[in-house]
Amino acid sequence: MEARRKMRFAMVCSSNMNRSMEAHSLLGRAGLDVASYGTGTHVKLPGPSLHEPNVYDFGTPYNVIYDDLRRKDPDLYKRNGLLPMLKRNTSVKLAPQRWQDNAGDGLFDVIFSFEERVFDLIVDDMHNREQRMLKNALIINMDVKDNHEEAGVGAKLALDLCQKLEGADEDWEEIIDDLIITFEKQHKRKLTYNMAFY
Repeated sequence: MEARRKMRFAMVCSSNMNRSMEAHSLLGRAGLDVASYGTGTHVKLPGPSLHEPNVYDFGTPYNVIYDDLRRKDPDLYKRNGLLPMLKRNTSVKLAPQRWQDNAGDGLFDVIFSFEERVFDLIVDDMHNREQRMLKNALIINMDVKDNHEEAGVGAKLALDLCQKLEGADEDWEEIIDDLIITFEKQHKRKLTYNMAFY
């Protein structure tokens, strides 16, 4: 009997800072093949006021952002959790990456988003890509508030679902409807899903 190929997972939020990185960190520690991305035009982090966000380009290393915020106001950014979050991110990968620029990263079996707007951007992007290989990808969305506590909960739920998908004896296409229904009942969370092709 042929061994099942290990699945590749992509975790995606708006800025590749909190929700996608918490999930990336957790799935990686669990031994899954995972990457993470954001879909925004820039990386936006809370600033001293709602009208003064900290804005960075995708590709700006997490440690550079960390140093910048620590220089600006270490007390504020430690208190609001940004400095610890960035410290975690530096242990996972170098810098935030943009989903729309990821074509060179290879194919993903499952693309997991944490916000409906991000899900819609991924679906649109996948449908606008040239489909050469006709290899399918499952795109799942679970709305998760963008705060540290909810990101932790969302990451655990994403891990649970991804492990179920990877551990299934059948291809995901055969089991996805039942798996989603069971997951929604068990965790009281609504999931949206779609399929796209590479």
